[in-house]
Amino acid sequence: MPIEQRGVDTIPDEERTSGPRDLVSILLGSNLCLGVIVFGWLPPSFGLDWWASVSSIVAGTVVGTAFTAPLALVSLRTATNLSTSSGAQFGVRGRLVGSVVGLLLALGYTALTVWIGGDVMVSVLGRLLGLPQNGVSYGVVYALLAAATVAGAVYGYRVLLAMSRVLAIGMTALLALGVIAYAPHFTTEALPQTGGYLLGGFWPTWLLAAVAAGLSGPIAFITLLGDYTRYISPTRHTSRRVLHATWLGLTAGLLVPQLFGTFTAYGARAALDYAGPLVSASPTWYLVPLLLAASAGSVGNAGLMLYSMGLDLDAILPRASRARATCTVAVVATACVFAGHYAWDAQSAMTSFVLLLTAIGTPWAVITLIGFARCRGVYDADALQVFNRRSRGGIYWYSAGWNIPATVSWAVGAGVGLLAVSLPSYEGPLLSLTGGVDCSFVFSGVVGGAVYLLLHPRAHSSEGRPHDRRAQISRRPARAGTGSNRTQA
Repeated sequence: MPIEQRGVDTIPDEERTSGPRDLVSILLGSNLCLGVIVFGWLPPSFGLDWWASVSSIVAGTVVGTAFTAPLALVSLRTATNLSTSSGAQFGVRGRLVGSVVGLLLALGYTALTVWIGGDVMVSVLGRLLGLPQNGVSYGVVYALLAAATVAGAVYGYRVLLAMSRVLAIGMTALLALGVIAYAPHFTTEALPQTGGYLLGGFWPTWLLAAVAAGLSGPIAFITLLGDYTRYISPTRHTSRRVLHATWLGLTAGLLVPQLFGTFTAYGARAALDYAGPLVSASPTWYLVPLLLAASAGSVGNAGLMLYSMGLDLDAILPRASRARATCTVAVVATACVFAGHYAWDAQSAMTSFVLLLTAIGTPWAVITLIGFARCRGVYDADALQVFNRRSRGGIYWYSAGWNIPATVSWAVGAGVGLLAVSLPSYEGPLLSLTGGVDCSFVFSGVVGGAVYLLLHPRAHSSEGRPHDRRAQISRRPARAGTGSNRTQA
């Protein structure tokens, strides 16, 4: 299969051959991995019992999916990724906000997937082959996972889609075997090793679990969904079908692995750590399936995240090819894996990461959705590519390429969210308004959206009349082989 040649340029309609079923396959297959499963361990580690853990994950996932899924329709109309599409609201340069947010989201989740997958692989190989659990073993396994991940990400969307189709079937079977493997020691009681509720009370802890384990899953896709729907043609598939496929793919792709993680956390008594107890409690017959799940699942999920990172870096640095950008971010992600293994506590690192990025990502998504509603899904695809061509002008030029009201609104929303966040090592001053309950994503989204509507009360011509060509694009001379519509190796 040839390497994908497209970066963040506009995908021609004849190349947009995917459909809603492919969207479900990629959202389901790529998420059946330990990097997503481990989020199901968070509620039990917070001191909640089985039923409270399940309800928090389900509630957070359903709410997050209802909010996130409509973003899939943006790239369905623009034929490019979501960060580039957000130039309609933030300006063709201001859409760098989305690129940076997407890059950070994908970077964190890539590192987390390789981290937890590698830890389980080393532990399983230790039981099966006596592999020593030292720095050399972890380094070799992390490097192998990272190399396999880079290969899939560089080849691009078609290879990752084919891999997701296989994983959707194979990983489902492996998880079903896992339910049988850990069922004998399953309990619905809270794990006593946690020492009680993490935040001192049931509801604050339950809400923390709903955000950190449930809501964070869909929010992780606020910049990723467009990577897949840009290959779906709106002339052959309706928005309703694509939206329904996104709901189904996100809901199933997140709930199945996370609830498996919750189930195995109680079955393995994994209170303070997940990878170690998961392997220790596994019956011998399940070790090989667990090794397959840790390796293949991690490559599938991290590959998609790394693919998205390559697109976001390509959007930030238009001169870089997608393949070169992907290899660059792979090095950074691998460095984060080693830092995570040697320097961070798993529970604290995961919780802090998802809460912080949820706080800064939510207002960007809200503003993008407001713009989508205002323009009724009609965009000028050519004008969105101005920055990538190093040109000027167009209906999304605003002020030197930045829509100041949108950028300020995002910054204010993100700032308020950070002031309302509750982390293991930090509590924002606005927590006193909510009784210590982390509502940072609500504050950041509501404030960011409200400020945007206040500063931008009526649709700008770029949102209300996307085909107004009065604002012409002036092209600067570009070097040969550059520009958004170039093919990228």
